[in-house]
Amino acid sequence: MNLSATPRTLVVVAHPDPGSSRITVGLADAVRDLDHVTVHDLSAAYPDGRIDVEREQALLRAHDRIVWQFPWHWYSVPAVLKTWIDQVLAYGFAYGTGGTALHGKTLRLVTSTGAPEDAYAPEGRNRFTMAQLMAPLDATAHLTGMRLAEPLVLFGARLVSDVELKAHAEQYRTLLAA
Repeated sequence: MNLSATPRTLVVVAHPDPGSSRITVGLADAVRDLDHVTVHDLSAAYPDGRIDVEREQALLRAHDRIVWQFPWHWYSVPAVLKTWIDQVLAYGFAYGTGGTALHGKTLRLVTSTGAPEDAYAPEGRNRFTMAQLMAPLDATAHLTGMRLAEPLVLFGARLVSDVELKAHAEQYRTLLAA
């Protein structure tokens, strides 16, 4: 772990086509210039889908806080992040015998949804709360020895104005600057 005052943060951006998303680009750009933050776009790094596991594990080791930034996609993470999780958070590295590389780190989920917040309730269109839907990611953090920080969710992203996006991006920046 980094013993300096500001923990190093790795922002793993996972969007199948980040260039087409003003939300993904806007949020990543809001934190990109922070000295202690590394923004890592999986689609740009691996356009062929072949993940360099050793490189990714080295990035994880070099940072104290991990952020997964992604659009909420069919009640889960996008395929590019799921593939990354499957390959990078391997037995012996992230869990299991000798798998302590992530112990003590913090994981934060930063996501956006197409639906408004009231859709994520037992009586809402999606039937479950975001906390319920994020339970597998909470379990992943637990298994790998990371503490799951409070997620940052931008609901109804399709209808978010530029002013609302800027305010949300500032909130994101404040979280990572702390």
